[in-house]
Amino acid sequence: MRNYLSIDIGGTNLKYGLIDHSGNLLFKDQIATPTEKRVFIGELKKIIATYKQEIYGVAISVPGKVDSKRGIVYYGGSLPFLNKLNFKELIQTEFGELVVAIENDGKAGALAELWLGTLKNKKNSAAIILGTGVGGGIIINNQLLQGSHFQSGELSFMVNNYQLKGYDKMVGMSCSSVKMIEQIATALNLPDKKDGLAVFEQLNLKNKLAWDIFRRYCRRVAYLILNVQSVVDLSIYAIGGGISAQSLLVETINQQYDEILLELPLIKKTLTRPEIRMARFENNANLYGALYSLLQQEDYIND
Repeated sequence: MRNYLSIDIGGTNLKYGLIDHSGNLLFKDQIATPTEKRVFIGELKKIIATYKQEIYGVAISVPGKVDSKRGIVYYGGSLPFLNKLNFKELIQTEFGELVVAIENDGKAGALAELWLGTLKNKKNSAAIILGTGVGGGIIINNQLLQGSHFQSGELSFMVNNYQLKGYDKMVGMSCSSVKMIEQIATALNLPDKKDGLAVFEQLNLKNKLAWDIFRRYCRRVAYLILNVQSVVDLSIYAIGGGISAQSLLVETINQQYDEILLELPLIKKTLTRPEIRMARFENNANLYGALYSLLQQEDYIND
Protein backbone atom coordinates (compact mmCIF):
# COMPACT_ATOMS: atom_id res chain seq x y z
CA MET A 1 0.00 0.00 0.00
CA ARG A 2 1.30 3.46 -0.91
CA ASN A 3 2.34 5.91 1.81
CA TYR A 4 2.35 9.66 1.44
CA LEU A 5 3.94 12.55 3.29
CA SER A 6 1.27 15.11 4.20
CA ILE A 7 2.35 18.56 5.39
CA ASP A 8 0.19 21.21 7.07
CA ILE A 9 1.88 24.63 6.98
CA GLY A 10 0.44 26.84 9.70
CA GLY A 11 1.36 30.27 10.97
CA THR A 12 2.82 28.80 14.17
CA ASN A 13 3.66 25.16 13.44
CA LEU A 14 4.52 23.09 10.41
CA LYS A 15 2.95 19.66 11.00
CA TYR A 16 3.74 16.60 8.94
CA GLY A 17 2.81 12.94 8.95
CA LEU A 18 2.89 9.72 6.99
CA ILE A 19 -0.57 8.59 5.86
CA ASP A 20 -1.38 5.56 3.75
CA HIS A 21 -3.77 5.41 0.79
CA SER A 22 -6.64 4.32 3.07
CA GLY A 23 -6.25 7.24 5.46
CA ASN A 24 -4.33 5.58 8.29
CA LEU A 25 -2.06 8.08 10.05
CA LEU A 26 1.18 6.17 10.63
CA PHE A 27 3.33 8.90 12.12
CA LYS A 28 3.08 12.59 12.98
CA ASP A 29 5.49 15.30 14.09
CA GLN A 30 5.88 19.06 13.89
CA ILE A 31 8.39 21.90 13.97
CA ALA A 32 7.97 25.63 14.49
CA THR A 33 7.17 27.25 11.14
CA PRO A 34 10.23 29.18 9.92
CA THR A 35 9.50 32.85 9.28
CA GLU A 36 12.08 33.43 6.55
CA LYS A 37 11.72 32.00 3.06
CA ARG A 38 15.22 30.53 2.67
CA VAL A 39 15.06 28.78 6.05
CA PHE A 40 11.52 27.57 5.33
CA ILE A 41 12.51 25.98 2.02
CA GLY A 42 15.53 24.36 3.66
CA GLU A 43 13.43 22.79 6.42
CA LEU A 44 10.78 21.64 3.93
CA LYS A 45 13.39 19.89 1.79
CA LYS A 46 14.96 18.31 4.89
CA ILE A 47 11.63 16.81 5.99
CA ILE A 48 10.88 15.43 2.52
CA ALA A 49 14.40 14.01 2.17
CA THR A 50 14.02 12.17 5.49
CA TYR A 51 11.02 10.20 4.22
CA LYS A 52 11.74 10.17 0.50
CA GLN A 53 12.37 6.42 0.33
CA GLU A 54 9.10 5.61 2.12
CA ILE A 55 6.63 7.72 0.15
CA TYR A 56 4.95 7.95 -3.24
CA GLY A 57 4.01 11.62 -3.03
CA VAL A 58 3.81 14.83 -1.01
CA ALA A 59 0.56 16.61 -0.13
CA ILE A 60 0.62 20.14 1.27
CA SER A 61 -1.95 22.34 3.02
CA VAL A 62 -1.07 26.03 3.16
CA PRO A 63 -2.76 29.37 3.93
CA GLY A 64 -3.42 31.76 1.07
CA LYS A 65 -5.01 31.58 -2.36
CA VAL A 66 -3.83 28.36 -3.95
CA ASP A 67 -3.70 27.46 -7.64
CA SER A 68 -4.00 23.74 -6.97
CA LYS A 69 -3.48 22.86 -10.64
CA ARG A 70 -0.06 24.49 -10.91
CA GLY A 71 0.90 24.18 -7.24
CA ILE A 72 1.37 27.91 -6.60
CA VAL A 73 0.36 29.80 -3.46
CA TYR A 74 -0.48 33.51 -3.56
CA TYR A 75 -0.23 35.91 -0.59
CA GLY A 76 0.25 33.10 1.93
CA GLY A 77 -2.10 34.44 4.59
CA SER A 78 -0.12 34.71 7.82
CA LEU A 79 3.04 33.68 5.92
CA PRO A 80 3.37 36.37 3.23
CA PHE A 81 6.89 35.26 2.25
CA LEU A 82 5.25 32.26 0.55
CA ASN A 83 3.67 34.54 -2.07
CA LYS A 84 4.10 33.08 -5.58
CA LEU A 85 6.06 30.07 -4.33
CA ASN A 86 5.54 27.13 -6.68
CA PHE A 87 5.62 24.15 -4.33
CA LYS A 88 5.10 21.59 -7.08
CA GLU A 89 8.01 22.90 -9.13
CA LEU A 90 10.22 23.27 -6.05
CA ILE A 91 9.67 19.71 -4.83
CA GLN A 92 9.72 17.97 -8.20
CA THR A 93 12.96 19.73 -9.15
CA GLU A 94 14.58 18.40 -5.99
CA PHE A 95 12.76 15.03 -5.77
CA GLY A 96 11.67 14.37 -9.34
CA GLU A 97 9.77 11.11 -9.01
CA LEU A 98 7.35 12.26 -6.30
CA VAL A 99 3.79 13.30 -7.11
CA VAL A 100 2.86 16.62 -5.46
CA ALA A 101 -0.39 18.39 -4.61
CA ILE A 102 -1.04 21.64 -2.74
CA GLU A 103 -4.33 22.87 -1.31
CA ASN A 104 -5.63 25.86 0.66
CA ASP A 105 -5.90 25.03 4.38
CA GLY A 106 -9.63 25.78 4.67
CA LYS A 107 -10.42 23.68 1.63
CA ALA A 108 -8.20 20.91 2.99
CA GLY A 109 -10.33 20.89 6.13
CA ALA A 110 -13.44 20.40 4.00
CA LEU A 111 -11.80 17.64 1.96
CA ALA A 112 -10.86 15.74 5.11
CA GLU A 113 -14.50 15.75 6.19
CA LEU A 114 -15.65 14.75 2.70
CA TRP A 115 -13.20 11.84 2.57
CA LEU A 116 -13.54 10.26 5.99
CA GLY A 117 -15.52 12.60 8.20
CA THR A 118 -18.86 14.28 8.81
CA LEU A 119 -19.41 15.18 5.14
CA LYS A 120 -18.76 11.69 3.77
CA ASN A 121 -21.43 10.69 1.22
CA LYS A 122 -23.00 14.18 1.45
CA LYS A 123 -23.45 15.45 -2.11
CA ASN A 124 -23.75 19.16 -1.25
CA SER A 125 -22.09 20.30 1.95
CA ALA A 126 -19.54 22.61 3.53
CA ALA A 127 -16.98 22.83 6.29
CA ILE A 128 -16.56 26.02 8.30
CA ILE A 129 -13.23 26.20 10.10
CA LEU A 130 -13.21 28.54 13.09
CA GLY A 131 -9.82 29.80 14.18
CA THR A 132 -7.90 33.06 14.05
CA GLY A 133 -10.08 33.78 11.02
CA VAL A 134 -12.77 31.73 9.29
CA GLY A 135 -11.79 29.29 6.59
CA GLY A 136 -13.92 26.86 4.72
CA GLY A 137 -14.66 24.71 1.75
CA ILE A 138 -17.87 24.15 -0.20
CA ILE A 139 -18.71 20.79 -1.76
CA ILE A 140 -21.07 20.74 -4.75
CA ASN A 141 -21.99 17.43 -6.39
CA ASN A 142 -19.26 15.70 -4.36
CA GLN A 143 -16.60 18.04 -5.74
CA LEU A 144 -14.72 20.83 -3.97
CA LEU A 145 -15.79 24.21 -5.35
CA GLN A 146 -12.63 26.09 -6.38
CA GLY A 147 -14.18 29.07 -8.13
CA SER A 148 -12.89 31.00 -11.12
CA HIS A 149 -9.88 32.30 -9.18
CA PHE A 150 -9.30 29.49 -6.65
CA GLN A 151 -10.84 31.59 -3.86
CA SER A 152 -14.26 30.11 -3.11
CA GLY A 153 -14.78 29.39 0.58
CA GLU A 154 -12.83 32.43 1.78
CA LEU A 155 -15.49 33.16 4.38
CA SER A 156 -13.30 35.56 6.36
CA PHE A 157 -13.71 38.15 3.63
CA MET A 158 -17.50 38.27 3.83
CA VAL A 159 -18.88 41.51 5.28
CA ASN A 160 -21.47 41.09 8.03
CA ASN A 161 -21.59 44.48 9.77
CA TYR A 162 -21.66 47.43 7.41
CA GLN A 163 -21.63 49.98 10.25
CA LEU A 164 -18.17 49.09 11.52
CA LYS A 165 -14.96 50.38 9.95
CA GLY A 166 -12.01 48.52 8.50
CA TYR A 167 -11.60 44.79 8.97
CA ASP A 168 -13.92 44.73 12.00
CA LYS A 169 -16.88 44.57 9.60
CA MET A 170 -15.66 41.24 8.20
CA VAL A 171 -16.53 37.68 9.21
CA GLY A 172 -12.88 36.89 9.84
CA MET A 173 -12.95 39.24 12.81
CA SER A 174 -16.50 38.87 14.10
CA CYS A 175 -16.42 35.05 13.92
CA SER A 176 -12.84 34.55 15.06
CA SER A 177 -12.84 31.92 17.78
CA VAL A 178 -9.46 33.16 19.00
CA LYS A 179 -10.84 36.67 19.43
CA MET A 180 -13.93 35.33 21.22
CA ILE A 181 -11.78 33.36 23.69
CA GLU A 182 -9.68 36.47 24.35
CA GLN A 183 -12.79 38.59 24.89
CA ILE A 184 -14.20 36.19 27.46
CA ALA A 185 -10.85 35.68 29.20
CA THR A 186 -10.39 39.45 29.43
CA ALA A 187 -13.93 39.98 30.74
CA LEU A 188 -13.35 37.32 33.42
CA ASN A 189 -9.83 38.56 34.15
CA LEU A 190 -8.33 35.13 33.50
CA PRO A 191 -4.51 35.05 33.72
CA ASP A 192 -4.07 33.45 30.28
CA LYS A 193 -6.08 35.28 27.64
CA LYS A 194 -5.69 32.36 25.19
CA ASP A 195 -6.81 29.59 27.58
CA GLY A 196 -9.79 28.11 25.75
CA LEU A 197 -10.23 25.29 28.26
CA ALA A 198 -10.58 27.74 31.14
CA VAL A 199 -13.10 29.76 29.13
CA PHE A 200 -15.22 26.71 28.35
CA GLU A 201 -15.06 25.64 31.96
CA GLN A 202 -16.79 28.92 32.82
CA LEU A 203 -19.24 28.51 29.94
CA ASN A 204 -20.24 25.04 31.14
CA LEU A 205 -20.83 26.58 34.57
CA LYS A 206 -23.13 29.08 32.79
CA ASN A 207 -21.12 32.09 33.91
CA LYS A 208 -23.40 34.91 32.71
CA LEU A 209 -20.66 37.29 31.59
CA ALA A 210 -18.96 34.56 29.57
CA TRP A 211 -22.23 33.16 28.26
CA ASP A 212 -23.45 36.48 26.87
CA ILE A 213 -20.28 36.89 24.78
CA PHE A 214 -20.37 33.27 23.65
CA ARG A 215 -24.04 33.35 22.71
CA ARG A 216 -23.52 36.45 20.56
CA TYR A 217 -20.56 34.76 18.91
CA CYS A 218 -22.57 31.63 18.08
CA ARG A 219 -25.36 33.79 16.67
CA ARG A 220 -22.89 35.44 14.28
CA VAL A 221 -21.73 32.00 13.12
CA ALA A 222 -25.38 30.98 12.67
CA TYR A 223 -25.97 34.07 10.52
CA LEU A 224 -22.91 33.15 8.47
CA ILE A 225 -24.36 29.68 7.83
CA LEU A 226 -27.72 31.17 6.90
CA ASN A 227 -26.08 33.55 4.42
CA VAL A 228 -24.14 30.74 2.76
CA GLN A 229 -27.23 28.52 2.76
CA SER A 230 -29.29 31.14 0.95
CA VAL A 231 -26.78 31.04 -1.93
CA VAL A 232 -25.73 27.40 -2.32
CA ASP A 233 -28.49 25.35 -0.57
CA LEU A 234 -26.44 22.65 1.17
CA SER A 235 -27.61 19.70 3.25
CA ILE A 236 -25.03 19.83 6.02
CA TYR A 237 -22.31 22.02 7.54
CA ALA A 238 -19.39 20.61 9.52
CA ILE A 239 -17.95 23.00 12.10
CA GLY A 240 -14.20 22.55 12.48
CA GLY A 241 -11.19 24.16 14.10
CA GLY A 242 -9.72 23.49 17.53
CA ILE A 243 -12.73 25.04 19.28
CA SER A 244 -15.05 22.50 17.64
CA ALA A 245 -13.90 19.84 20.12
CA GLN A 246 -16.23 21.56 22.59
CA SER A 247 -19.69 20.09 21.97
CA LEU A 248 -21.25 23.21 23.49
CA LEU A 249 -20.18 25.17 20.41
CA VAL A 250 -22.21 23.28 17.80
CA GLU A 251 -25.08 22.86 20.24
CA THR A 252 -25.31 26.63 20.75
CA ILE A 253 -24.88 27.44 17.05
CA ASN A 254 -27.86 25.17 16.35
CA GLN A 255 -29.89 26.88 19.06
CA GLN A 256 -29.07 30.30 17.64
CA TYR A 257 -29.91 29.19 14.09
CA ASP A 258 -33.31 28.03 15.27
CA GLU A 259 -33.91 31.30 17.12
CA ILE A 260 -33.12 33.26 13.96
CA LEU A 261 -35.65 31.16 12.02
CA LEU A 262 -38.31 31.86 14.67
CA GLU A 263 -37.65 35.58 14.30
CA LEU A 264 -37.81 35.35 10.49
CA PRO A 265 -40.70 32.98 9.68
CA LEU A 266 -40.54 33.66 5.94
CA ILE A 267 -37.02 32.26 5.86
CA LYS A 268 -38.10 29.30 7.97
CA LYS A 269 -40.87 28.50 5.48
CA THR A 270 -38.74 29.08 2.40
CA LEU A 271 -35.26 27.71 3.12
CA THR A 272 -34.85 24.10 4.19
CA ARG A 273 -32.81 23.97 7.37
CA PRO A 274 -29.45 22.22 6.95
CA GLU A 275 -27.79 20.00 9.53
CA ILE A 276 -25.06 21.69 11.57
CA ARG A 277 -22.69 19.16 13.07
CA MET A 278 -19.27 18.87 14.65
CA ALA A 279 -16.44 18.05 12.25
CA ARG A 280 -14.72 14.73 12.86
CA PHE A 281 -11.19 15.98 12.39
CA GLU A 282 -9.57 18.60 14.60
CA ASN A 283 -5.83 19.26 14.51
CA ASN A 284 -5.18 16.58 11.88
CA ALA A 285 -7.81 17.76 9.41
CA ASN A 286 -5.46 19.51 7.02
CA LEU A 287 -3.10 16.53 6.86
CA TYR A 288 -5.95 14.30 5.72
CA GLY A 289 -7.50 16.91 3.43
CA ALA A 290 -4.26 17.71 1.63
CA LEU A 291 -3.75 14.02 0.94
CA TYR A 292 -7.30 13.58 -0.34
CA SER A 293 -6.68 16.46 -2.75
CA LEU A 294 -3.61 14.62 -4.03
CA LEU A 295 -5.48 11.32 -4.34
CA GLN A 296 -8.24 13.01 -6.33
CA GLN A 297 -5.67 14.54 -8.68
CA GLU A 298 -4.01 11.15 -9.10
CA ASP A 299 -7.34 9.55 -10.00
CA TYR A 300 -7.99 12.32 -12.53
CA ILE A 301 -4.55 11.92 -14.10
CA ASN A 302 -4.85 8.13 -14.24
CA ASP A 303 -8.35 8.07 -15.73
